[in-house]
Amino acid sequence: MNKICYILVITILMTSSYCAGSEAVKSLVPDAEKIVLNGLKSPDGRIRANAVEVVASGQKIEMMPKVAELLNDADMPVRFAAAVAIGDMQYKPSEKKLVQLLKDSDLNVVIAAAYALCKMSNPDYLKMIESAAGTDDQTVKANAAMLLGKLKSKRSLRLLYSLKDNPDASNIVAFNAVEAIARIGDEKIYSKIWTMLISVYADDRYFGSHAMGALGGIKGANAIITLLDDDVVEVRLAAAKELGMLGDNSGQIVVLEYLNSPESADKDTIDRRNTLAALAIGQIGTEALTAHLPKLLKNDSQFVRLAAAKSVFILAKGK
Repeated sequence: MNKICYILVITILMTSSYCAGSEAVKSLVPDAEKIVLNGLKSPDGRIRANAVEVVASGQKIEMMPKVAELLNDADMPVRFAAAVAIGDMQYKPSEKKLVQLLKDSDLNVVIAAAYALCKMSNPDYLKMIESAAGTDDQTVKANAAMLLGKLKSKRSLRLLYSLKDNPDASNIVAFNAVEAIARIGDEKIYSKIWTMLISVYADDRYFGSHAMGALGGIKGANAIITLLDDDVVEVRLAAAKELGMLGDNSGQIVVLEYLNSPESADKDTIDRRNTLAALAIGQIGTEALTAHLPKLLKNDSQFVRLAAAKSVFILAKGK
């Protein structure tokens, strides 16, 4: 399970949800904001990139000037994350800088800038992302597939299927292509995702839960429910989060079980599991789960703290 990383529809609402935006959650916002602002200044590029994603997912428009500064970051993943966040937030003050980034030395950053410009009603830049998907660089291919899924362009489906079926593609390229197809809403991908959910490999089941969550609907939720009793903790927690995003809180018991009696493991594994649990809280949002957020905001792992901050923002705003 070491390959699983930290790596965003309504059906039936189950169990009692916490009152999103309640005073209890709102009281945690100042601490969450401090965590994210510190993350944006971290010497660790992974933390900076993670913090950028939290700003966008939490729709913290007041923090976007800080994110915009990271378009000049020395680390490619940070510039990439900043450009994607600016696109997701449609942060117009950075539009001129995005055009400049179309000439960045790293193609990953170029397609992130193209994505952001597409989100700002410049659809002509879509072809730059599609073209990049044809390069030999597997990281570029994977990022291009992810961005095409976020844009939900049906014209890109043929290209995404070719990425999925390419025997020379890396696993992450194929996974991203499958999730992108699902995000676009092509129901024909259901059978492929189902084979991932029943795979003997935990990574397949983990990424399959994300893809099925992107596909959504009652059929998708019912498929993800089968993972709530998976043998692997990370898969169970990921499934709980995806179900929460679909409006189904039946994964609450899985997250509570983990938080109340975490299994012994090495620190990296514990941090990974705590991160997934913290993310699940923001999507499920029941009172029993949100009670764990104050402790998670004080966790010794920056990844866990950022995940908890993300959930605070989502719940305070109203999921």
